[in-house]
Amino acid sequence: MARQLPYRTIEAIFTTLHGIDPEPKGELEHVNAYTLVVAVALSAQATDVGVNKATRGLFAQVTTPQQMLDFGEERLLDAIKTIGLFRQKAKNVMKLSRILVDEYDGEVPSSRAALQSLPGVGRKTANVVLNMWFHQPAQAVDTHIFRVGNRTGIAPGRDVDTVERALEDNIPARFALHAHHWLILHGRYICLARKPRCGICPIYDHCPFEEKTA
Repeated sequence: MARQLPYRTIEAIFTTLHGIDPEPKGELEHVNAYTLVVAVALSAQATDVGVNKATRGLFAQVTTPQQMLDFGEERLLDAIKTIGLFRQKAKNVMKLSRILVDEYDGEVPSSRAALQSLPGVGRKTANVVLNMWFHQPAQAVDTHIFRVGNRTGIAPGRDVDTVERALEDNIPARFALHAHHWLILHGRYICLARKPRCGICPIYDHCPFEEKTA
């Protein structure tokens, strides 16, 4: 775990990432807030590619909580059976759909607390939805962001909550909305867990990671 980077270095890193991709996008396919909630909930311990493959056909038929209830759990199970933990995830999707219909008139709430009250929706999922759909500068920490935050010193911490707070505290306000996506994409495609691709890293000169590859 690297030491906390100075503010100016963090600013330089995000200036570089912004210059490469000013409007980074998440890779989970969705058509509205509800399908985003479902997609993110399904993505736990699964890849975005795998989730997209399963939900592409599903979201062609189902885009609202009521449609999901009408679709039914058995058909949902069949649609997402290629995703890890699909049985429990299907139960959670049906339960959260019922709650959205009964308590929120079928609309996805824009409150973190309300989102986290839904079955299968933890803080990370809630933060992704708040960031991607409601355009709030929430920082959803997954394994990629946890790794990048610690290696670079942008947001060092021994647990997810500490890294999330460090991101909120350390990222310049003008970069906060897109920081989640810049970091997750950097971790997914360049700062890999086993063999980081340091040779093509655009922030190489700012990164204090001691085990840089050639």
